[in-house]
Amino acid sequence: MRTSVATVCLSGTLAEKLRAAADAGFDGVEIFEQDLTVSPHSAEQIRQRAADLGLTLDLFQPFRDFEGVKEEQFQANLHRLEAKFHLMNRLGIETILLCSNVGTATINDDALFVDQLRRAGELAEHYDVKIAYEALAWGKFVNDFEHAHDIVTAVDHPRVGTCLDTFHILSRGWVTDAVENIPAEKIFFVQLADAPKLSMDILSWSRHHRVFPGEGDFDLVKFMVHLARTGYDGPISLEIFNDSFRKAEVGRTAIDGLRSLRWLEDQTWHALPEAELPSALDLRPLPEVAEPAGIDFLEISTGRLGETIRILHQLGFRLGGHHRSKQDYQVWTQGDVRIVVCDRGPTGAPTTINAMGFDTPDPEAARERAQLLRARTIDRTREEDEADLKGVYAPDGVELFFSGPSPDGVPEWLVEFGVDKHEAVPGLVTGVDHVNLAQPWQHFDEAVLFYTALMALESDREDEFPSPIGLVRNQVMRSPNDAVRLLLSVAPEDGEQGDFLNAAYPEHIALATDDIVAVARRAKQRGLEFLPVPENYFDDVQARFALDDDFLQTLKDHNLLYDRDAQGEYLHFYTRTLGTLFFEVVERRGGFEGWGETNAPVRLAAQYREVRDAERGIPS
Repeated sequence: MRTSVATVCLSGTLAEKLRAAADAGFDGVEIFEQDLTVSPHSAEQIRQRAADLGLTLDLFQPFRDFEGVKEEQFQANLHRLEAKFHLMNRLGIETILLCSNVGTATINDDALFVDQLRRAGELAEHYDVKIAYEALAWGKFVNDFEHAHDIVTAVDHPRVGTCLDTFHILSRGWVTDAVENIPAEKIFFVQLADAPKLSMDILSWSRHHRVFPGEGDFDLVKFMVHLARTGYDGPISLEIFNDSFRKAEVGRTAIDGLRSLRWLEDQTWHALPEAELPSALDLRPLPEVAEPAGIDFLEISTGRLGETIRILHQLGFRLGGHHRSKQDYQVWTQGDVRIVVCDRGPTGAPTTINAMGFDTPDPEAARERAQLLRARTIDRTREEDEADLKGVYAPDGVELFFSGPSPDGVPEWLVEFGVDKHEAVPGLVTGVDHVNLAQPWQHFDEAVLFYTALMALESDREDEFPSPIGLVRNQVMRSPNDAVRLLLSVAPEDGEQGDFLNAAYPEHIALATDDIVAVARRAKQRGLEFLPVPENYFDDVQARFALDDDFLQTLKDHNLLYDRDAQGEYLHFYTRTLGTLFFEVVERRGGFEGWGETNAPVRLAAQYREVRDAERGIPS
């Protein structure tokens, strides 16, 4: 599938945008007029620069407010259009995007639109270029892609076709089945944009909230299936207007965009019946990757080794051993739960999640898929006799490793820590319930798409809840077999009350157990400092659930929080935060499916108080 991206999607200068698009792996670009206007480079220099980078220049855009005007105004518009045709010849661009009139049109007459577009086509023929007519969702008289196609059909000129833009189609709720009625030779260009479902005027929605495919709520796979059936074989391009993208690092945004197209290409390939493959779009699927069987290990790094391993001990973990060649690494185990600790020395650096390992049926296929999705691979130094773990970096810098199945269910790498494969002893902690990762607000959508495309995790639900300094957004991601569950959190964009909920939003590892009271009792005996739960919380829990007095006292005695739904119950407690990481222990009773999100405000308020008191020098 030929890929393209509009330069308006990216930050920086036109030269920087071209370089980023080429480095990401796009085949071509659309030149947004303003990017060229403000560039110090001539059209000829831009043309040569694109050629040197291996990029095609696929579209010049946009040309606005053309049709539906009186003859005097139309002549001025035609003069303006001719100047752009001349510029396109200098750039070597064959097609221009002509948007339906939104501002200057005064005559609502399809016959007039047809006549004026036909005259534009005749002028285009003189310059050997083409016109792709696009119905803007807020067009004054033409805002429907089928209406635009009817006009193009009536124009009946080889230089005039249509541009299909998914935002303008799907934001108005138009049925995409009708795309199949458009002959391929009349589809001159295709632009893709996804978007979250929002209740606001379409123009503002379009200008500020478009996202890459897979990062919003539009059914782009269905659109692509209809498009494939037309026989269209031209570029599939991204046209995204988004405030975050305009100021994000240009290379990162370009990679995110290419990843979204590769994911969409794969989804479309799988959605098409086998009899319809191959299609004119030349769709290529990604390597198949089976869903992960679970979390193999978690790696944390710390400049507070004593505090960190003390909490692990209090939670029931025991030291498995130190790595034989990397002495600053040690592993702590409890049953099948393995936490690797990287000692950064007595620096006081906060404890953070550094890496996650996943049980993957085919690690090589997983890594190949990740590379095709433009994930950066990890060059991991290892001794000749050490396990060769395949890994890539997630958008937030966390390392993700894919480890294959072992005959006895114990990973080969564990031996490198001097752990005997037969030493695993069942513990009260039975597994990893979920892992919570904090995401920079401007890359939150990118992270959701990354885990969706890379590991076939599904976006299960999204929650928002208040904290002392703003609203926190949580996206639940889970594998279909429920073996891997991630919570991606984004805190408020700006914070003026210290680091909390800004750069240092606390992440956590949630450990599963079948007997949380026993875990809490043991942890208390070993000196664990629980995150304190206020008495007001227990009053509220009693009011909501009418708990038995003895059970309520058990919750209070062990700093346990509680939730319940129609399927079951959820009991959990939190440790204090080690810089930016804390642990949660959870027990699910019955079929409870939530994450204790109703209790998150209690946790956030308690953590905020601790950060505030530390900043003020108040002892805990």
